[in-house]
Amino acid sequence: MKSQSAEKIIVALDVATSKEALRLGNLLAEDVGLFKIGLQIYTAEGPALVRSISLLGSKVFLDLKLHDIPNTVAKAVESAGKLGVRMLTIHLSGGSEMIRAAVSARSNDLLLLGVTVLTSSTDETLTEIGIAEKTSDHVLRLARLGVDSGIDGLVASPHEARMLRAEFGDKIKIVTPGIRPAGADPTGASDPKAAAQGVAEDLAR
Repeated sequence: MKSQSAEKIIVALDVATSKEALRLGNLLAEDVGLFKIGLQIYTAEGPALVRSISLLGSKVFLDLKLHDIPNTVAKAVESAGKLGVRMLTIHLSGGSEMIRAAVSARSNDLLLLGVTVLTSSTDETLTEIGIAEKTSDHVLRLARLGVDSGIDGLVASPHEARMLRAEFGDKIKIVTPGIRPAGADPTGASDPKAAAQGVAEDLAR
């Protein structure tokens, strides 16, 4: 049985082929909580990879950042649920109608995570698309929209996580990508299993 610390670990399968993704999946299935499948590998391998990872007994975090008309997003959420996906991301900038359509289409065990502003965005890039708010203010505005519309959680940078936790308390889940102890990179390590176990031990401490 996995420890509570291990259950909190999400490993990003940011690799080029299903062969490499499944190698990591087999190595780490007992030591992490979820595997994240993003645009790179999903575009290359599609739903078959989600099914294969699920067959390992692992939960899948499908990070596609859906943003489209409400009906299209709802159908995509429904399809993800049928694949057995545990977490799925949508862009909150799609607005309340799109968010509510996604929420209404999700299965009971699918957690919808809202993306506010990409970590690559700055005040300057927001200005380019006509948004005059500071990045932190815009993040909070979209987060409130998402929570009011029924989202289950938020994807947040380390800089935003404290602000969002102060705003929403334990009402939502917060997923912070790209965080690991110094030197602990399970997907790039010579011994991925030992690296994952090391992260779990650090979390437990």
